[in-house]
Amino acid sequence: MGAAADNGLKIVVVGGFGVGKTTLVRSVSEIRPLNTEETMTRAGEAIDDTRGVSGKSTTTVAFDFGRITLDARNVLYLFGAPGQERFWFLWDRLFSGTLGAVVLVDTRRIGDSWYAIDRLEHHGTPFIVAHNDFGGPAYSHADIREALDLDPHVPLVDCDARSRESGKQVLIALVQHVRDQYLGEAAAAAAPPQELA
Repeated sequence: MGAAADNGLKIVVVGGFGVGKTTLVRSVSEIRPLNTEETMTRAGEAIDDTRGVSGKSTTTVAFDFGRITLDARNVLYLFGAPGQERFWFLWDRLFSGTLGAVVLVDTRRIGDSWYAIDRLEHHGTPFIVAHNDFGGPAYSHADIREALDLDPHVPLVDCDARSRESGKQVLIALVQHVRDQYLGEAAAAAAPPQELA
């Protein structure tokens, strides 16, 4: 981080096990990302549900970290959270001071995304949902929204976590959503109070 950069903005990428969080952080980070991936062992087979991600051989055991310099004074910090239930205790700490979050979903295991959405709503953290395409059956946005019981104001975008350009578009969508949400709150706060009839 340059000496003039003084504004660090934090974004968290969350979602279920094997949805592509580490891949997304890697694809967009300008630095070699810090990651805590370890080889999955036979001992973890009884703990981690690997249905639908049978080719996965590594897993994040703490968090991923990447960085994007926006301009001379602003830097974006990316944190990828581990997806397994046994590491969910880390999430509340990661959400502290967060500008917003990306919930990455895999429609093959869409139920794995409910906890992330619940925790973000609990914290009042603005978020978007990004559908990472693994080449399975095609689902419409309406189908995904219904399956997640997603609030209509929460943006839903498609992405390929392996693509830098696609990952950038996800982050742009999140920043626009956060901006729109805060502008809406500011406008509501500035509006004159309603008179009682």
